[in-house]
Amino acid sequence: MSVLQRILSLGVGAALMLVGSAGAVAQSDSSVVAEVGGVKVTRAELEQEESAKLLAARYTYYQAESKALEALIDKKLLEQKAKSENLTVDQLVDRDIKSQVKDPTDDQMRVYYEGLETDQPYEAVRDKILDKIREVRTLRAQAAYVRALRAETTVYVELAPPRLNVEAQNAPTIGPKNAKVTLVEFADYECPYCQKVAADLKKLQADLGDKVALTFRDFPLPMHARAEKAAEATRCAGKQGKYWELHDELFRSKELDIDQLKAQARALKLDSAEFDKCLDSGEQAAAVEQDRREGVRLGLNGTPSFFVNGHFLSGALDYASLRKVVDQQLEESSRPGAMTTASR
Repeated sequence: MSVLQRILSLGVGAALMLVGSAGAVAQSDSSVVAEVGGVKVTRAELEQEESAKLLAARYTYYQAESKALEALIDKKLLEQKAKSENLTVDQLVDRDIKSQVKDPTDDQMRVYYEGLETDQPYEAVRDKILDKIREVRTLRAQAAYVRALRAETTVYVELAPPRLNVEAQNAPTIGPKNAKVTLVEFADYECPYCQKVAADLKKLQADLGDKVALTFRDFPLPMHARAEKAAEATRCAGKQGKYWELHDELFRSKELDIDQLKAQARALKLDSAEFDKCLDSGEQAAAVEQDRREGVRLGLNGTPSFFVNGHFLSGALDYASLRKVVDQQLEESSRPGAMTTASR
């Protein structure tokens, strides 16, 4: 069996296993999951009372299921392409992928050898190095080939991240109220991943315009000593109509000491006396704590965490990861008779 076939068969096997598992999990809301002193506990009650505690586990499951599904889609694309040209998949792979893979030069393999932690002489491991480089190049060529097939084929993925109802009223929001997609972010100004994704969120808004609205909720983490005061500072700036200006500046500058917060407020032409009084008094601390408690209620344990029309995403996300789910929600909203986000 070829390297390509092994990779694809593993992916398909995982996908089938996950589909089977999903079927077992997708029980009726009225099904009984426990009985306490003669009182039945239904799945619906479990979902209502403990959904936040289950969120992280469901997201991990979604990530595994999504990866397996992508492998299955790749296999289907190759099968369809091969069938359209009266070839087997192996013949298609040999013709369009393997034939494009060039062997490394001896000099290139020696450079690779120098990076290995081995006492064996080069000649003893040369064939293994050659096989490894061929494998890497074949997988790279396969990925590019499948991307090209996907670009010319209609593929719609309905598998979505787990969903929870998220309160967004009275939270700072940029974008129209009737946007097709609302992206709620729980973040921490001192979190390096939040700082990194801030630019991606700006790009997302620039690319999609009125189709998307961004809501920000504060979730300062205990290990970040400056995060809570930074969150208060943005709310103090919001009292003077410049919440988003200071929000963007803090993620850009990463300057979060008290004197730095005040200096940035002055640079934004805020009333310094009013801003300093608000920040020093802790006037906005309760509002920040209310956001944090909401994050805890939802089961969050890290930042950034996102809810895209209620669908949960978390971790070191980038533009592509966010755009994929946003596009999925936009596509869903435009499909006649499609299931609404609220019903998922």
